[in-house]
Amino acid sequence: MKIEHLNGWNISYERAREIQNDLRARLILHNEGIPRKIQTVAGADISYSKGSNTFFAAVVILDFPTMKIIEQASSSGIVDFPYIPGLLTFREGPVLLEAFRKLTISPDVIIFDGQGIAHPRGIGLASHMGLFLNTPSIGCGKTRLVGSYDEPGNEPGDYSPLVHNSEPVGAVLRTKRNVKPVFVSQGHKIGSKKAIEITLSSCRGYRLPEPTRRAHLAAGEIRMRQEQLRPLGGIFFEGGGA
Repeated sequence: MKIEHLNGWNISYERAREIQNDLRARLILHNEGIPRKIQTVAGADISYSKGSNTFFAAVVILDFPTMKIIEQASSSGIVDFPYIPGLLTFREGPVLLEAFRKLTISPDVIIFDGQGIAHPRGIGLASHMGLFLNTPSIGCGKTRLVGSYDEPGNEPGDYSPLVHNSEPVGAVLRTKRNVKPVFVSQGHKIGSKKAIEITLSSCRGYRLPEPTRRAHLAAGEIRMRQEQLRPLGGIFFEGGGA
């Protein structure tokens, strides 16, 4: 995939926030570049172990709507940027982009395990990566970063607005009955209704949409294989967040 260079990574926390504020104005929050008939959806996730600064990224491209895997790429790297809520891109972004760089297929849409505009500065991982990749992107987080909401109904497809500073920034979407909802928000080049529609259409009986679920499994498998060769110790941690 072609990747635009928008910012460096060896920067201060203050500069990272400035970059987010600058790039937020470049986000396109309506359907642009999405084909009428979507054929491929990618999922991206990170795996790492507690106490280790080695991160493993996986990107999985699936056929839509069958959800069959058609390509997978991975990358690993040493991460020095600490975990700071709202600055996840500067921690996970470089390793993720290396995995995307290896793909031979450019997906129609990408779902990230993280936030889109449901973020303190309106530009979470899915939005920032969407700008780098110039591809429609969706944030599908397992937990809320910002905003308030009413609990959605219990049936798959039920959702309620996620509101931050009196503005809608996403949807709290039920993907499976009697299971906690996920937090869906626009990343880049996509409208809110389309983001919800694609996320729900990508679910196959699990809480998480199949693209990010498969990426999560792939990243974990890569990490475990590497740890068998060179034990890192520690407890498995999931990527995702802001």
